[in-house]
Amino acid sequence: MTTQQRSRLFVFIFSFLVWIALTSIRDLQEVVAGLIVAALVSIVAGKFLITSEKSEHIVKRFFSAIKYLFKFLWEMAKANLHVAYIVIHPNLPIKPGIVKIKTKLTKDSAITVLTNSITLTPGTLTIDVNPETRELYIHWIDVESTDVEKNTKTIGGKFEKLLMEVFE
Repeated sequence: MTTQQRSRLFVFIFSFLVWIALTSIRDLQEVVAGLIVAALVSIVAGKFLITSEKSEHIVKRFFSAIKYLFKFLWEMAKANLHVAYIVIHPNLPIKPGIVKIKTKLTKDSAITVLTNSITLTPGTLTIDVNPETRELYIHWIDVESTDVEKNTKTIGGKFEKLLMEVFE
């Protein structure tokens, strides 16, 4: 099986599982619609997920993706609570600013997932990506430090290790 075929298969399976998770399947039509949508997504965008051969088996990468999903949901819940605290606090204890973080990720798909994860986490927003130097510029609602290494660990470090297991 070629790399492109494996990538499309992985995207098909993942897309179909997401379809099942988001719909309340009541009849066969919804399953068929999910299969059709998953097939279309895998045909159009399937070749972009896995772009090189990797020694680890696809199953290990799949379970790493599942671990990443739970890690992302946990970090999003914590960030929601932090932003809620900021909103209800009478003095609004915020120090907004733009910080730079560095990433070890090299694949475009991995960097895209990292930037989207940062943006989807309340309190942070990815503003710019410099692919040559692998730097991300993030607007942070409550800047804790101006040190690039500390910010990298605080913001991107949560996701980077698991994303390396999935994409790199």
